[in-house]
Amino acid sequence: MAGETAPSSSHDGRHPPLYRRVLLKVSGEVLMGDTPFGIDMKTVDQVAEAVAGIAGLGVELCLVIGGGNIFRGLSTAAKGMERASADYMGMLATVMNALALQNALERRNVDTRVQSAIPMQTVCEPYIRRRAQRHLEKGRVVIFAAGTGNPFFTTDTAAALRAAEMGCDALLKGTSVDGVYTADPKRDPTAKRFDRLTYLDVLSRDLKVMDASAISLMRENAIPIVVFSIRTPGALEDVIRGGGVHTVITEAPEADE
Repeated sequence: MAGETAPSSSHDGRHPPLYRRVLLKVSGEVLMGDTPFGIDMKTVDQVAEAVAGIAGLGVELCLVIGGGNIFRGLSTAAKGMERASADYMGMLATVMNALALQNALERRNVDTRVQSAIPMQTVCEPYIRRRAQRHLEKGRVVIFAAGTGNPFFTTDTAAALRAAEMGCDALLKGTSVDGVYTADPKRDPTAKRFDRLTYLDVLSRDLKVMDASAISLMRENAIPIVVFSIRTPGALEDVIRGGGVHTVITEAPEADE
């Protein structure tokens, strides 16, 4: 069951998983790898390998993947397309990414289901909360596609919504950097990384972690957000076990130390 703590020992001498059920949010841009556009299958395979390792630990895992590597609704709307139509196109891009990752996971013998908020039964299941929960209980990895199914909402908000609906113990955000910084570390070499933040810190400092509605939803449901680099080999497992380099966002992080 979600919310339970893991056993206090591990057969391999490492810390056991901190969480029983988590949602992993991966931005679409991560799946580009070093290419300028689209899906880099080598990168998809790396993500699938990391996810397969977590599933092997007995952690119940669901995912939300962005679509920015294929189509960005907001930026296209800024160029003249109607926002709702652009957002729907972005949702379809997330389905493409979800199917690519499902294929990579199933080649690793990981039982996986894709559920789309926009029904398209030919290629995946429609999103049904109780069915998704049942998949997780059976040890299947569930990939939630098409965002919330509504325009004007980001995949960050979709990730927060699904994490709350699934009763996840944490929302893990896999990015290209190893945490939350005072500025973009790729552009500002003096940027400092935070180890811990509160939800209100993120909102008041306007830190570009997730959009405000996603942060607020996580705060209301007391679900911690863990930001780490999905590109770093072994980082996902380290975070699941409570180690590695990352930033944790909670209500009152000082109380956890």
